[in-house]
Amino acid sequence: MTKIKIAIFGANYFPAKGGTSRVVENLLRELHTHFEFTVYCFSHRDANSHIPGVSTVQFPEIRIKGLGVFLFYLRCCAQLMLHGKYDLVHLHKTDGAFFLPLLNRKFKTISTSHALPQLDDKWSWLGKLYFRLSERIFIQSSGTLTTISSTNAAYYLQKYKRQVAYIPNGIFPAAEVPAHLTERLLSEYGLQPGYLLFAARRVIPLKGCHTLLEALKLLEFKGTLVVAGEMGHLASYTHQLKEAAQGLDVAFIGYVEGMDKLNALLSRANLFVFPSEIEAMSMMLLETATAGTPLVCSDIPQNTAVLSDKEVLFFQSKNAHNLAEKLRWAFDHPTEMAALAHQAKHRVEEEYLMSAVAAQYFDLYQAVVQNKQFHPKNTQP
Repeated sequence: MTKIKIAIFGANYFPAKGGTSRVVENLLRELHTHFEFTVYCFSHRDANSHIPGVSTVQFPEIRIKGLGVFLFYLRCCAQLMLHGKYDLVHLHKTDGAFFLPLLNRKFKTISTSHALPQLDDKWSWLGKLYFRLSERIFIQSSGTLTTISSTNAAYYLQKYKRQVAYIPNGIFPAAEVPAHLTERLLSEYGLQPGYLLFAARRVIPLKGCHTLLEALKLLEFKGTLVVAGEMGHLASYTHQLKEAAQGLDVAFIGYVEGMDKLNALLSRANLFVFPSEIEAMSMMLLETATAGTPLVCSDIPQNTAVLSDKEVLFFQSKNAHNLAEKLRWAFDHPTEMAALAHQAKHRVEEEYLMSAVAAQYFDLYQAVVQNKQFHPKNTQP
């Protein structure tokens, strides 16, 4: 039986780097034996051999702020239109939706919304205008639409009166981390077990690290905070964080590549603090939960839609004083925090494992190619 040929457009990083590409990579690991996937991605020496059976079309990353990704998408679209022979194109992230009218002329498409980037203040007015335009093109597309966030599904229904299928992110159970790898990693960064951990692909304002640093100052915190993530994306914000960290023991260790290293860091952290101000459905939240690390996180709707106060300790988003209070409680009640972490791990492995999520995409791919109706298993909010 001939496999359905699917092109992946918009994930960009393969191997994965950041939330969207981790979502896609997990999906491909689960489904690569059932479909013939080709990933359109930035050039990487390991891309072609990363997942057996998954092909790539690679273009160099163009490092022009605010324009490089658009030019990359333009090259991908041109290659698809001129040479692509696929049964289906799966577009990830609405910022690539600008090219949907062209792609829909040649291919059946599925478009997946991962976030609402126009809400991020790091972008200029022109960038936000582009994202709003892309969102309208996405929502008006004749293709099949999905989102990884129940709150985004509710937003699209309220604003545009269009039903967008909610299929959540999925993860694999946390792998056992060899002790020697953990010890080597901690030695490399000069860390001792028992630290607080903050991690993001990019350390930018909407991730809320400044709120965490302010809260730790209020507590006169004497332990170690580990900040993992790229720091050079916004120079002024990096300077702000370095200034705010004065008087605290903060290890800025840069971006941690690979789930084995991230799991190693999680396994030796006393707490993971997740102060994000805007999310869609965070892979970092799911990965921390499945690792069994206690979580203190912001009470934004995108987080409370995934986990409840029976599994994590919530604080009022952007409120450093409230975060300080919750951290003090967490430090004073390690047994209760461990119990919450156990419940979080159980819930994530009940509701968000990749096997169940991939089964929905399996059905969706088949339905779209065969012009059949798709019925998502997740109820709309």
